Amino acid sequence: MSEAEREGNSERARIGSGPSAPTETASTRREVLVGFAGALAALAGPRVARARDRRLLAFTKSSGFQHPVIRRDGEALGFAERTLEDLGRKYGFEVVATKDGRIFDRSLDDYDAFFFYTTGDLLTEGRADGSPAMSAKGKRNLLKAIRKDGKGFVGSHCASDTFHSAGEHNADNAERDEYIAMLGGEFLTHGAPQEARMRVVDSTFPGWRPLGEGFELHDEWYSLKNFDPDIHVLLVQETDGMQGAVYQRPPYPATWLRYYGAGRVFYTSMGHGEDVWSNDVFQRVLSTGILWTLRDSEADVSPNVKRVAPRASLERYPSGNP
Repeated sequence: MSEAEREGNSERARIGSGPSAPTETASTRREVLVGFAGALAALAGPRVARARDRRLLAFTKSSGFQHPVIRRDGEALGFAERTLEDLGRKYGFEVVATKDGRIFDRSLDDYDAFFFYTTGDLLTEGRADGSPAMSAKGKRNLLKAIRKDGKGFVGSHCASDTFHSAGEHNADNAERDEYIAMLGGEFLTHGAPQEARMRVVDSTFPGWRPLGEGFELHDEWYSLKNFDPDIHVLLVQETDGMQGAVYQRPPYPATWLRYYGAGRVFYTSMGHGEDVWSNDVFQRVLSTGILWTLRDSEADVSPNVKRVAPRASLERYPSGNP
């Protein structure tokens, strides 16, 4: 293995009354004390992270298409970034949000995990947001921090539309970009936003029992490829009844976890618009994934893609214009 939005009504996932948020824990109460101590430290100068702090670096640079959910108004954070901060306050981790790729040239020791909502070749300047590029060294530093140092990685939606592999677009690629090799799958294309079903294939993942056997959600669903055989799939995209040529394929993984060296990796294809980011089910999926990468919980990581989505990988994938 190599190293590396139908604007629509806010849809509620149909799983009965919907799950409540994960139960607050001692870590939530601890965060109040940590936040107060952090404010005092800010008065004295630069804050130095203590061992008990958990920091999530949220990277939202767009070298390709910029999703409205991360678009900023001046210095104000985008909707997804603010939602991450809310989840951090609720579950006891601090979020540092940036679009500046140069941050990866510095020491990453202060961060426990990374969250990516990115597009395109991040080694180039942001096409839509003008954000500074990540350097090749910065990319290596990121991957090393995960693989060697055991830091976590969480990707949502377009994190798989980042650092594409060379080769034929509508087929799996023998040589995959190092970042894609780390993530465990890659964006292929998408069709029109629509309601579709996510099938839960592992309800033992911490905090997931309220999801039952699955749920329906309105999102812009990604068609994916280049699945690593060692991923542990949590959600499968049910394609039966979906509209659009790109979805005329057997069910395939949509949310998974895996280890990349010493680091924990979690990806979900969900997360296109504000309606999804406001949804209780999506927030449960995302927050539990973040907490797992921060080592707050343990989970089954045994490879299961061949069992739960045996026909996910194709010789050629259906194409079509988004």
